[in-house]
Amino acid sequence: MAVTAHVRAAKAACPLCRRPSFCVHSLYSRRLGDLPWQGRVGELHLRVRRFRCATADCPRRIFAERLPTVAAPRVRRTRRLAEAQRTIALRTGGEPGARLSTRLAMPVSGDTLLRLIRAEPVPEVPAPRIIGIDDWAWRRGKRYGTIIVDLERSRPIDLLPDRQADTVAAWLKAHPGVTVVARDRAGAYADGIRQGAPKAIQVADRWHLLRNLGDALGQVLTGHQRDLRTAAEQATAPAATGDKPTVLPVREPRPATRREQRRTATRTARLAQYEEAAALNARGWSQTRIAQTLDLDRKTVRVWLHAGQPPSWDQPAKGSVLIPFTDHLSRRWDEGCHNAARLWREIRALGFTGQRSVVRDWAQPRRQRIPVAPSGAAASWRTPSRRRAAWLVVADDGEIDATERAFVAALISGAPKLTRTIEAGRAFRAIVRGKQGGNLDGWLAAADDTALAGFAKSIKRDLAAVRAGLTLPWSTGPVEGQISKLKMTKRTMNGRGGFDLLRLRVLEAA
Repeated sequence: MAVTAHVRAAKAACPLCRRPSFCVHSLYSRRLGDLPWQGRVGELHLRVRRFRCATADCPRRIFAERLPTVAAPRVRRTRRLAEAQRTIALRTGGEPGARLSTRLAMPVSGDTLLRLIRAEPVPEVPAPRIIGIDDWAWRRGKRYGTIIVDLERSRPIDLLPDRQADTVAAWLKAHPGVTVVARDRAGAYADGIRQGAPKAIQVADRWHLLRNLGDALGQVLTGHQRDLRTAAEQATAPAATGDKPTVLPVREPRPATRREQRRTATRTARLAQYEEAAALNARGWSQTRIAQTLDLDRKTVRVWLHAGQPPSWDQPAKGSVLIPFTDHLSRRWDEGCHNAARLWREIRALGFTGQRSVVRDWAQPRRQRIPVAPSGAAASWRTPSRRRAAWLVVADDGEIDATERAFVAALISGAPKLTRTIEAGRAFRAIVRGKQGGNLDGWLAAADDTALAGFAKSIKRDLAAVRAGLTLPWSTGPVEGQISKLKMTKRTMNGRGGFDLLRLRVLEAA
């Protein structure tokens, strides 16, 4: 769809000296891509005039009239088309945006979309006062960057290519209006903030404080694995000895495999053929006629009718390579070892040369006969990991179920050395969740005599930021939300976009 247009003004201003000119030199035509119309690719044909500059000393003797609201000089698309395509590129990326633009009758290449993104500068934002800072993984474990979020407006304001203290300090020096910085417990960010904004208040994030508490408790529980197992067994032990034994239901049979389904379908079809052959034979048909009618071999019909019963296609039992080891397998199965892979490794050490699938096929029908424990029974509750146990011992009663509460009670009663440590962990969790900054000094003094002394020492090194985190409302929660959006944008780039492109897309999308 093409539209032809021209400028009606009688004069045009020289782009250098800005003096208007009425002297037309010549005409030429510009073909510009434009927005689509009724699903058709749009095109704008502009008749542009060339003028002679009226200023004698102007180096530009001849110039073309400018149309700043329609299109920039020396481009092949209108401004409104460029804006639409750039918006698509910012939301979807290069190649996906090119496919979408083509579908919308605005064909463009992926490389051009990326150039449109880079052509515009990052929009200016108001000077931030309260910011949150955190790292994000460009490649986990190898390369990290830093995101800075304006907490008052909940929008990202910049991305940094690394998480070094010098980079953070340089950014803060370029933005002297920052008064509050919410961060995690990383030492590099603390050093960068002290260098770049020494008067800014640092706020330690409360979620990270609880995470650090969980890590510290997990380290303490590392030396109590036996106590964890014992507590798990006590928490799930039968409640009384005089109760009637529970009748466990039989395990539901497993669904048939595709091979078994094909075998069953084949047997059903052959059985139907046999019954039809027997019926035709009872009506006096000859075997040759029956074979021709059922599309079978005459010898097959004769064998079926001579047997007087449906044929059996089961192969006779053959000697299995597993026979010399069945006594060992049966004994280990009765002892409670139902892991086919483990049984296979055991008999392989005894000289078995078969594959693991042989043992798996042997164990499968026996496993179907194992009773299933009802939901919530002891067999279905595993000993928690040290990280999970670290959370259970400090969680409120309403946050865990009865079995987990019994586990915590058994752990405390079975390991008296952990009692004071667990009490200190619960007290710190209550301080953080209730923002009770006034109780922090008393907790630090009490924690010095527990296994959390190292954790308390790290709190003392960052005491001002921790105290601010327990009194001020700011946290890195909005920063984590922006990191999730950043990850999605990064994945749409398939790892082929550079840092500059990712920065533009994240900041423009905000």
